[in-house]
Amino acid sequence: MTRMDWPGLMRVGIGQLGLAPEAFWRLTPAELQILAGLGQAGHAMFTRARLEALIGAFPDSMKGDGDDRDRQFVRKAHGA
Repeated sequence: MTRMDWPGLMRVGIGQLGLAPEAFWRLTPAELQILAGLGQAGHAMFTRARLEALIGAFPDSMKGDGDDRDRQFVRKAHGA
């Protein structure tokens, strides 16, 4: 089992990122890694351009009879 370097993580989160201690302790190690810009090797960071590409590839639409109470999101079939 790998031990966590808590002093190092605190230096990054509180010192470099300027997080309040309460906010730091609410984060998971994975969330802190993302905030620090330390993506996993081989995985591209999620960018606005990537989000736009996913929205274009998998658009959502609304269905319902015009009454917002029964309106719900449905996923369009890929390629439709």
